[in-house]
Amino acid sequence: MAKGFASASRQLILAVLVLASFAGVGARLVWLHVIDRDALLRFVSQARYKIDPIPGRRGDILDANGAKLATSRSLIILGVDPQALRPEDEKKWPQLARLIGLTPAELAKIFNTKVRPAAPAKPAAVASTASASTPATPATFNFDVSSDSTASVVKTPAAETETEATAADDDTDVDPTPDLKGDRPIRFAKLSENLSETNFAAIEQLGIKGVYGKRVYRRAYPNNGLAAHVIGYVDREERAITGIERYADIYLHGINGWVESEKDGKRVELAQFRSREVPASHGYSVKLSIDSVAQQMVDEELAALAAKYSPEKATIIVSDPKTGFIIALGNYPSFDLNKYNQLTKEEQGNMRNIAISDQYEPGSVFKIVAAAAALNEGLVTPATTFDTSLLAFDHKGWVGGKQQTLATSRKFPIEDHRFEDPRHVTLSEVISYSSNRGAAQLAMRLGDDRFYEYVRAFGFGQITGFPERGESSGDLKPPSKWDGLTITRMPMGHSIGATPMQMHQAMATIASGGLLQRPNLIREIRDSSGEIVFRFNPKPGTRVVTERTARIMADMLMGVASTHGTAPEAAIENYQVAGKTGTAQKLLPVTDSRGRTRLEYSSKHHVVSFIGFLPASNPRLVISVIVDDADAKSPNGVAYGAKVAAPPFKHLAEQLIRHLDIKPVYQTTPGAKSPPSLLALSGVRQ
Repeated sequence: MAKGFASASRQLILAVLVLASFAGVGARLVWLHVIDRDALLRFVSQARYKIDPIPGRRGDILDANGAKLATSRSLIILGVDPQALRPEDEKKWPQLARLIGLTPAELAKIFNTKVRPAAPAKPAAVASTASASTPATPATFNFDVSSDSTASVVKTPAAETETEATAADDDTDVDPTPDLKGDRPIRFAKLSENLSETNFAAIEQLGIKGVYGKRVYRRAYPNNGLAAHVIGYVDREERAITGIERYADIYLHGINGWVESEKDGKRVELAQFRSREVPASHGYSVKLSIDSVAQQMVDEELAALAAKYSPEKATIIVSDPKTGFIIALGNYPSFDLNKYNQLTKEEQGNMRNIAISDQYEPGSVFKIVAAAAALNEGLVTPATTFDTSLLAFDHKGWVGGKQQTLATSRKFPIEDHRFEDPRHVTLSEVISYSSNRGAAQLAMRLGDDRFYEYVRAFGFGQITGFPERGESSGDLKPPSKWDGLTITRMPMGHSIGATPMQMHQAMATIASGGLLQRPNLIREIRDSSGEIVFRFNPKPGTRVVTERTARIMADMLMGVASTHGTAPEAAIENYQVAGKTGTAQKLLPVTDSRGRTRLEYSSKHHVVSFIGFLPASNPRLVISVIVDDADAKSPNGVAYGAKVAAPPFKHLAEQLIRHLDIKPVYQTTPGAKSPPSLLALSGVRQ
């Protein structure tokens, strides 16, 4: 009988092969599931794991009326996976190019570049397509967006998850496991990083497969440079750098959420495996006391000052003396918040808020401190007369407010104005005529220690507490470090360094009835739904002088803005304007014939100011105008507070009176009598 095809030997061989195959598969399964299980699980988890961030929106900065000073715009990062493009969508490419601001040729180049050459020295090499990363800027705001933005940290469904640090520099995304010996396929190329929501909606309607978008938020400043030094800015990484942006960052910054899920072999999310979704938390909005209209007036006034005098710098501050809230604050030079990253190295100094960071010798406006202190101590009255004909003063001859003769006394000259009757100048005239010798005598009657205590009480030598970093405390030496001239120089605004904000605060102390109010800027904190979560109410001020002293000072300061004062240019018809001029020589380095450099007062370089308030008997506004080195274009090459700073004060005050509807306390009409002043009641010559 013939044997069949499947002989015993063949069956044995086949059985051995089958058993060997199963044994191999079994061994491999044991290796995968037992021996190398942990390592493989880590690899699979890493390969399939997907986390997408959900950006949190930064809160708005609002002005006193709710207008947006800083906001976060919703923009789209648009990218493409060239591997996923379909031939039938090519006819839609020109429409897409128009929507994102590229030419059809530029778009086609990006779409048709599907691979990158291998780069063994840098396996994760990144290539950049300049034309793809420089889209047109939307015209809604003057808002610069350059290609080095962090917007590319956001991943599209066709792009792998990367760290923010790596993605921030990438315009393209390549396959994560490339063959270093060949080309690598591109899976993501950036098309635009600042696409508007409207254009993105139109792009979605085109239905081009492989084109994806992700929403992000970008900071924008609708008014460009308005209140730039107050608002500050955040950089492209959303880090708060200066101003309220930094000071209130704890309220403003949003908290990103995220989605944890898995992706398939094509790196598309498998929604059914989404394991966790944490919603983003949007930042709170901060409402300031800044009035945008008043701020615009201040900025225009600074621009006019700059055009007329070309000063080195200038500051204008407007506040409410009763609360300390800042209504407007501007500096020259300034900058555009939307273009902070375009400033040259020389222009970067424009970002400094000189109102709180720079100090200067305030000059005669500082005389309000000595006058208020002597009045408050009862050493003088508005009717007290001073002999300003003296060419020198015996400083140590005054002890405890009484004149005595001491063997250690020293005398030194003080320059002063000319008076018709120099031996009988009242305190009122010391203020209105700005007498240096009169101010020196006031400080000497107080004595070193007591005068110093009042200077400190008015806020000098310490920060004001302005809600912004970088504030200077000024320069105020204790009496133990004074030389023999300090007691006569400081009362007229020399031998002391003050910031514009400190000098403004001192005048506001007089306007508030003798209470020192710290400058306030933030009124409210609101959540993302607009509900108030915290309100900043002004704190009670610190008593510096009595209310009666402050009223007498206000009445005397009205004489400055009058026909017989130093600044009639500041007078406003039918309104009580109280204020004081300041004209201080600048200390500049001078090199002598031996090459030695020392500081000397310059007769051709001054810091001039006018700081005042109105209405004097019921103050609503305190306005400071401080201009540094406007001499070159001033008459005769010398700047004076009355000529340079007082006119802008008046012009700005007149605009604010209309804007804020400030009524005069009393109106002078033909035949009408004004109410008697404290000066008249005190027997002071009118």
